[in-house]
Amino acid sequence: VQLQASGGGLVQAGGSLRLSCAASGRSFRTNVMGWFRQAPGKEREFVAAISSTGHLKHYSDPVKGRFTISRDNARNTVYVRMDSLKPEDTATYYCVSRYRPRAGVRSVDDYDYWGQGTLVTVSS
Repeated sequence: VQLQASGGGLVQAGGSLRLSCAASGRSFRTNVMGWFRQAPGKEREFVAAISSTGHLKHYSDPVKGRFTISRDNARNTVYVRMDSLKPEDTATYYCVSRYRPRAGVRSVDDYDYWGQGTLVTVSS
């Protein structure tokens, strides 16, 4: 599976962005997909994850209620809609996926594939 993230950019605090991640590979529809982010000088952190059917969604506490993850299996694409953005959301956002089942979804070790990252900058 190859992952190509896009949609990052510069936005003012309170604004919105939608990130997209296009996946190639025949196993997309059976994979959990997710997003992580990494701010300068900080560790990579979990943002959101979505089950293969799209019925189960997980969010980190800092983004819960502001971000919405979704997927379109017909387009092999996963999205994250980010609303009410804050300066602390500034980070490089990475799309992730995995090929074998695991119990968790919130650790970097829960995923096998990583996209190249797209930068989101929120100005105050």
